Amino acid sequence: MVQIRKQCELIRVDKDEKLSAGLEKAAEIILASGVVAYPTESFYGLAVNATDTKAIQRLFVIKKRRDDHPILILIPSKELLAQYVEHVPDIAHELIKRFWPGGLTMIFEAGPRVSPLLTAGTGKIGVRLSSNPIATSLARVVGVPITGTSANISGQPACLTAREVFHTLGAKVNLILDGGKTKGEKGSTLLDVTANPPLLLREGMVGRDQLRRFISI
Repeated sequence: MVQIRKQCELIRVDKDEKLSAGLEKAAEIILASGVVAYPTESFYGLAVNATDTKAIQRLFVIKKRRDDHPILILIPSKELLAQYVEHVPDIAHELIKRFWPGGLTMIFEAGPRVSPLLTAGTGKIGVRLSSNPIATSLARVVGVPITGTSANISGQPACLTAREVFHTLGAKVNLILDGGKTKGEKGSTLLDVTANPPLLLREGMVGRDQLRRFISI
């Protein structure tokens, strides 16, 4: 098992030759119940093994996040979605074809493999396939879904750079994958597809007008 350092380590992964080694190290840390910060298409996120109760509990402590606030997961491919949700409605299939990978998080009925800690007792789980190649590659190398919560203290601004993550969270994070500055501006759009019609909970990178082509909102 990998030895997790007490101090936070930062690895540049903005060059292809460094990406593979950085992802392998990050995956080892995540599978050993560690915490890794990584870039997404909006802000930096915090990844733990989404099937590891100990790691999820640690994540809540790091973010000072209330346990009644759910945490979404990132999957490495569309094909794995059915392993973590109870049912994929027809409209969700249409939205996946149009908006995945990308900035749309869809909320499904959680499957039995999803920790209740992530659903905050709602029985529902937010799932996304990221368009950021580092985020998606990390989930693929880990081999299980990773958490997609922002790398910050709950209620504080999200981080756009690895350096901001380091200054905000420091040694609470085991590793930061530095992929350069992220775009920021808006987080992912949250759409509850367990409702009929789907319920827009938060407008983000995917706008209301884009969604209106598929659903009435």
